[in-house]
Amino acid sequence: MRLLRPTDALPYFNRDIEAQNARISTRVLRMWRSLPRLKRTLLPMFFILFLFGVVYSFGSPLPAAQHSSADLHEIEEININRKNLHEVPAEVPDLAGVDDNAIGAHDAAEELSQEKFPKFAGPKNERQEAVAAAFKHAWAGYKEYAWGHDQLKPQSKGYSDWFDTGLTIVDSLDTAIIMGLENEVKEGTEWIHKELSFDKDRYVNLFEITIRVLGGLLTNYHLTGDKSFIKKAEDLAGRLLVGFTSSKSPVPYSDVNLKTGSAKGPSWSGDSSLSEVTTLQLEFRDLSRVTGNKTYEVTTFTVSEHVHAIGCEEHGGLCDMFINAESGKFKQKTTITFGARSDSYYEYLLKQWLQTGKKTQWLIDDYVKAMSSMDEKMVRLSEPNKLLYIGELLPPADSFSPKMDHLVCFLSGTLGLGVQNGMPARHMEIAKGLAEACNAMYQTPTGLAPEIAYFNLLPGKKEDLSIKPLDAHCLLRPEAIEAWFYMYRFTGDKKYQEWGWKAFEAIEKYARLAVGYSSVNNVKKIPVTYRDLMESFFLAETLKYLYLLFDDDRELIPLDKWVFNTEGHPLPIYDH
Repeated sequence: MRLLRPTDALPYFNRDIEAQNARISTRVLRMWRSLPRLKRTLLPMFFILFLFGVVYSFGSPLPAAQHSSADLHEIEEININRKNLHEVPAEVPDLAGVDDNAIGAHDAAEELSQEKFPKFAGPKNERQEAVAAAFKHAWAGYKEYAWGHDQLKPQSKGYSDWFDTGLTIVDSLDTAIIMGLENEVKEGTEWIHKELSFDKDRYVNLFEITIRVLGGLLTNYHLTGDKSFIKKAEDLAGRLLVGFTSSKSPVPYSDVNLKTGSAKGPSWSGDSSLSEVTTLQLEFRDLSRVTGNKTYEVTTFTVSEHVHAIGCEEHGGLCDMFINAESGKFKQKTTITFGARSDSYYEYLLKQWLQTGKKTQWLIDDYVKAMSSMDEKMVRLSEPNKLLYIGELLPPADSFSPKMDHLVCFLSGTLGLGVQNGMPARHMEIAKGLAEACNAMYQTPTGLAPEIAYFNLLPGKKEDLSIKPLDAHCLLRPEAIEAWFYMYRFTGDKKYQEWGWKAFEAIEKYARLAVGYSSVNNVKKIPVTYRDLMESFFLAETLKYLYLLFDDDRELIPLDKWVFNTEGHPLPIYDH
């Protein structure tokens, strides 16, 4: 694989020299505006600005065949970034052809240029080193046997294509950036630059490709300043919008053909999942703020506004899990859950509110209402050890079920995040209790958690939870580790790190293969058997959250500046 040239590392510096000299004053001012305050105080920069001012004022640009002082300074900066991609400031440089006065673009640049993104200096301790090594092992296996395909089949040494968009590369590149893995970053960036294409005649799930691919591209841009990621993001988003424009209601179709521009509902039902249509807004809004094209934000936010308008009053703000794109109405009498098909709707109520500078009041009102109803209707304590968990309400009479998906563990982190932003203290009680119940799910013979557990309601039994055979598989999901990351970040309690480390040791012992890592069939049986798939979210989320959990200083990715999408991709917080 060809390594990146210095000018490939940050393509927005790779310009034609003659065109560059012709508009050199404008460019320097734009660079100056994006620099951190500390660099603005450096005398060499003042000297360079003065020199450019003199040259420009006499109308004699430097010969195109020569490098100006600014060019040499720029090349030096590029080489520094080639060695340390993690040291790029958090900025939103202007895109070619985009008006600075367009929606959010200029404001975002001014906002983010005031703060320097934390330097990704690589692992700081043995545990972070171990997690980074695990990522490198996973990446190496994928590169050898599945490069350019969506996901690795580590046992058979093959690959699986879902979207045919190099999913593992795009989804996990920001993890490599955060870990300071320079070679992997170069390899992934090179592939995205040269090979990534969305001109594929296949239907993709609007939700999954948005959170994984669009979200990944946006974060890669925000962490590196590489505008080619935004060009790819715009290409993808333009193709995905047909899911909205083809629908008769504000609710989009779930599946979109990337090449033909057609859209349809899921093959198994006429309805879309609640989470599928309400977990797109962080990503499309961020693309609008970066590009100045408000279409992305307005189109997707209409879905949130529609769900808010029709309401979920029957269960006090808790919504049914299916909604129809044709009618725009909920399917009545479905399961009320914080697990699959509903989970991230609630997550994005809070996170959209945070992303927009806490300006849209109804988002947080709907969130608080839903959390209050959840506490009243769905929170229980197990027997005999009183573990706090969140069950489900089953139709038609809303009978309580003690079933909890591993996916529900996300809510611990979301609740904790809310408390840090003014939500009720009771939410932190639930968050801590749920984090502990999620840890209990890892108390299996392998130390891995199942996909689903049933908690015990009846006194007299010895075990707090049970695992049914069909629910015993483990996809190496991130939600519990995500929860522990938030809990450690907010409380500093080392027990969350210990829980994460034990889970990581179990992954290394039972899920690591000679080539990458694999999901397992049954967490209760040793020796384990494998499902022969390494999910992209294992690299994009599970290993990323482990790495952040082991950040003893609790400083990487400050949560007052960044909000994670539901696939673990951090996006900047704006002031509106």
